[in-house]
Amino acid sequence: MLKSHNCGEINRDNIGNRITLAGWVDRRRDHGGLIFIDLRDREGVVQVVFNPEKSKSCHKKADQLRNEFVILTSGEVSARPKGTENPKLATGEVEIIADSIEILNTSKTPPFYINEDIDVDENLRLKYRYLDFRRNRMKNNLLLRHRVIKYMRDFLDARGFIDIETPILIKSTPEGARDYLVPSR
Repeated sequence: MLKSHNCGEINRDNIGNRITLAGWVDRRRDHGGLIFIDLRDREGVVQVVFNPEKSKSCHKKADQLRNEFVILTSGEVSARPKGTENPKLATGEVEIIADSIEILNTSKTPPFYINEDIDVDENLRLKYRYLDFRRNRMKNNLLLRHRVIKYMRDFLDARGFIDIETPILIKSTPEGARDYLVPSR
C-alpha cells in the first residue's frame, strides 16, 4: 500500500503516530527555514512541515516542490502549536512533521489555481477538465452524483430490478455520419 491514511482523515487521535500520505501539493510556504506544504487528496487537506533540523535531505527536496506536484511523504502526526490551529480545516489541529519525501511526479504551472474557488472561463475549464475535477466544487458534484445514482441502483436492485444498458437509438440526420443500423421487427 502506497499510503497509510488519507489527508482528510488525520485528527487528534493520530497524534504521535507515524503515517504515510500521498497527494498533490496544494500550497507551499517557506517561513525562514521551515517549509510548510498543504497536501491534498480527494478526502481533504493536511499541513506537512519540513524542518531542516529533522532531515536536511528531506528539507532540500521540499524546497523544490511547487503546486500540483505529486508527492509521497512520511512523518509523525503532531499537534499544531497554540495559536496556529486552522478552524477552517477538518485537520486544522494537527500537522505532519515529515522525515521522508519522494516526488512521484512534477507538474507545469497549471492554467488556473486548483486550490482557490475563483471563477475560471468555462472554455478553459473544459480544455483542462482533468484539472477542473480536482477542484472542491467539481469533486463535491461528482460525489453527490455518484451517491444519488448508487442509492437509486441499490433501491431498485433490492426490489428485483435488473440494470440493463441498451444502445442509444436516434433519428437519422441528413449530414451526419453513416448510420449504425440495428435490426428490429
